[in-house]
Amino acid sequence: MSGPESVLVVEEVVKRFGDVTALDHVSLQVAPGEFVALLGQNGAGKTTLFQLLSGLFVADSGTIHIYGHDIGRDPVPALAGLGIVFQQPTLDLDISVRANLRFHGGLHGLSARVQDERLAEVMQTLGLTDIAGRKVRELSGGNRRRVELARALMHRPRILLMDEPTVGLDPASRRDLLEHVLGLRGTGVGVLWATHLIDEAENADRVVVLHKGKVLREGAPATLIAETGAGNLAAAFMALTEAKGVAA
Repeated sequence: MSGPESVLVVEEVVKRFGDVTALDHVSLQVAPGEFVALLGQNGAGKTTLFQLLSGLFVADSGTIHIYGHDIGRDPVPALAGLGIVFQQPTLDLDISVRANLRFHGGLHGLSARVQDERLAEVMQTLGLTDIAGRKVRELSGGNRRRVELARALMHRPRILLMDEPTVGLDPASRRDLLEHVLGLRGTGVGVLWATHLIDEAENADRVVVLHKGKVLREGAPATLIAETGAGNLAAAFMALTEAKGVAA
């Protein structure tokens, strides 16, 4: 069971697809206000883990607790505490930014008054106020991602999942999105940010290195660098993954 100090606890989770073990006894935790980078190459198991965390798949064994609720036994309150930005865009392109956010708020049972309050809050925080009435189809990739982040925050989740959220963004938009999410640490929201890009993990509170479905190591970036004797996080990541017989 997770304690009150953790917004997300994954314990010994296993997921297989036929003969392929996508996740092999994976364990990790995220505390309130903590930014944890889940770092791994394509095929490491990051997306599979996020599919389990978001209730799309069920683990073969192990447990997942979101703010103390077991997602397998008590999925409704567990998922209510979750905000997620998937790797693939999921916005309705033909309605406005405001309408997308209102629809999400309605799905979470927010009253019209609360929706108005949350809309103003997230749009101000993410700099979306001036484009609230525009159709999503008219927006740049970076602004669409900011809308998806705003939508994920509308119901004030305890844990925010970001699944390779900068894929396809230009460098400036990628940096902007990362800075917005890093800034959430002061609000108490825990963040699990999945990425294969080393620089996105460098400012994390902790890095969890996932490789071929297994957690190889976790710790602060400086700790991983020191433990591997590497000069930087990229070299530390390569040392850990190459030790398993496959270069990063």
